[in-house]
Amino acid sequence: MKNKIIILLMLTGVLLACSEEFSETVEIGSLNPSALQNEGGVNFALTAAYSALDGQFSVASNWVSTGDNWWMDAVSDDAHKGSTDGDQQALFLLEVHDWNSGSSYLAGKWRALYAGMNRATAVLDVIGTIEGGAETFKPQLAEARFLRGFYYFELQKIFGYVAYISEENFAALEFNQPNTGDVWAQIEADFMFAKDNLPETQEDAGRINSWGATAFLGKAQLYQSKWADALTNLNAVINSGVYALLPEYVHNFSLAGENGSESVFAIQFDVTGVRYPNGNVGGVLNFGGPNEWCCGFYQPSQDLVNAFQTTGGLPLLGTFNQTDVVNDYGVNSEDPFTLHAGTLDPRLDYTVGRRGIDYNGWDPHPGKSWIRAGFDDISGPYSPKKNVYQKGEDANAGTGAWGQQHSGINYNLMRYADVLLMAAEAAVETGDIATALGYVNQVRNRAKNMTYVKDETGNADAANYSIEPYTAFTDQTMARMAVRMERRIELGMEGQRLFDIRRWGNGEQIMNAYFINEARTIPNFAAKAKPFMAKHYFFPIPIGAIDQSGGVLTQNPNW
Repeated sequence: MKNKIIILLMLTGVLLACSEEFSETVEIGSLNPSALQNEGGVNFALTAAYSALDGQFSVASNWVSTGDNWWMDAVSDDAHKGSTDGDQQALFLLEVHDWNSGSSYLAGKWRALYAGMNRATAVLDVIGTIEGGAETFKPQLAEARFLRGFYYFELQKIFGYVAYISEENFAALEFNQPNTGDVWAQIEADFMFAKDNLPETQEDAGRINSWGATAFLGKAQLYQSKWADALTNLNAVINSGVYALLPEYVHNFSLAGENGSESVFAIQFDVTGVRYPNGNVGGVLNFGGPNEWCCGFYQPSQDLVNAFQTTGGLPLLGTFNQTDVVNDYGVNSEDPFTLHAGTLDPRLDYTVGRRGIDYNGWDPHPGKSWIRAGFDDISGPYSPKKNVYQKGEDANAGTGAWGQQHSGINYNLMRYADVLLMAAEAAVETGDIATALGYVNQVRNRAKNMTYVKDETGNADAANYSIEPYTAFTDQTMARMAVRMERRIELGMEGQRLFDIRRWGNGEQIMNAYFINEARTIPNFAAKAKPFMAKHYFFPIPIGAIDQSGGVLTQNPNW
C-alpha cells in the first residue's frame, strides 16, 4: 500500500459529508452519494481514511499536524524543539510549558485527528447506505472502525476530554457534540470489532490486520491501567508468531526494515519523484547538517543521552542523571573535543547524532557546524537520527518546493518492541515479574547482538558500548523502573515519551527535575521553562474549536 496511498485532498473534499475542522459549518459537497455505493467507492473512501494518518489533511497542512508526533517529544524530556528559540515560537512555548489554547500546533493536531476520524466515519456511513453492505464489506468496515478508534485514541491521549461523533450523529449531520468525558469505551469497541473481523494478514503493506488491532486494543487497555486485559491481548500478539524483532535495530528507521517483521502498523511514506507529496511533510523541519539540509529542529536532550549510560551493561536506574555524558555544547567544530569514555548502550548512536560519531553513513558528526541553534538558544548540541535517511538509500530521499526533505522513511505507529515492553509493563503490574523480565531481555538481547556503530576505520566500535540482559528483577519496584527505562531507551525520539509520562502520572517529578538537570548543559534552560503542574497532563482544547462550537465544547480543567 506504500505506493497506493495517494493524496486525495481535492477529491475527498467533495466526498466527505462534514467539515474536517470539527464544528465548522461548510457547504456539503455535491458528489452524488450513489457514486460511492459500490466496491470502488468504499475502497476509495477507505484509502482517504488511511491517508490522514500522516496528519496532512488539507493543502495547508504541515508540521503542526504531523502524524509521527515528533514535536510531542519536545514537550517531554526526550527532545528540544531545536533550531533557534525564535523559530516556530508557538512550539517554543509548548516546550517551555507556557501553553495557551490559541496554539497553532494544538489547533493543527486537533483538526488533523478529527479529519481522520471524519474520513473513517464516512466509510462507515457509505457502507451503511448499501443494502447488505455490513456483510459484503465487512473487512473494509473493520478497517474503518480500527482507523476511527485510532484517531480517537490519539485525541484521547492528547486532549483528554474528547467530543464523540457517532455514526448516527454523522448521518444526521449532528457534528457539534459536547466533550464531557473520555471516550475509552468507544475506542475499545472499535478496536475489538477490528480484532474480531479483520484477516490475520493483509495483502497490501500498511493495512491493519487483526493482530495489529489486538495490539492496539491492549495498548488502549494499558492506558486505562486495565493490566490483566492488556496483558491478555498483548500476549496473544506475541504468541501469534506473526511478528519478530529485526536483527538490526537501525533497520526500524531505514529502507531495509520497512514493513518487516517488527512493523505492526506504520504510516506509509513514499518519495517517488521530486516534490512528491507522499513523503513525510510533517517532518520536514527535522534535518540538518549533511548537504546543508533544513532546518535543524527536533534536537535530542542531554537528559535522553544520559539515560543511555550503563554499568556492567545495565542502565543506571534512578541515578543516570547524576552525571552527564560528555558533550560539545559551547565548543566550536574547529576546537578540540574528546568523546565520553564511559560505557554506553549502543542504541544511543542510532538515536542521537553527536560529535565524533558516524551520522547515518554521511560523515562523523562535526558538532556545532551542523547545529543551527546558537549557544544562547535552548536546543543543545545534538541532532536527530531516526527520521534521517541513511546515506545511499536514495529511495527514501525526496525534496519539496523550497529544498526541504520529504523523507520516505515509514513511521512505525507501533512496532513489535513496543508490544513486548507494553506486555512487560502489564506483567509487572499484575505481579508476573518473570514474564516481564523475559520480554525486557528480548529487547535488550537484540540490542546486544546487533551491529554497533563503527568509527572512521570501520573496524572498531565508535564508542565504549556495553549492554547486557538483566539476570533478575529483585522486586516489583525494580522491575517497574527497569521496564520504564527500557521504553525510554528503546523508543527514544519516536513520539512516545510524553504519553508514557502522562499515563504514569509522574510528570511533576520527571519534568521539573529535567528542567533543572538540563541546565547543567544549557545554562539558561531552567530560567525559560515553567514548572510542570497538574494541568499539563492534557493539552487545552483549542479555543478556535470551542468558538466554532458555540460553546458546546468546554475547556479542559485548569485551563
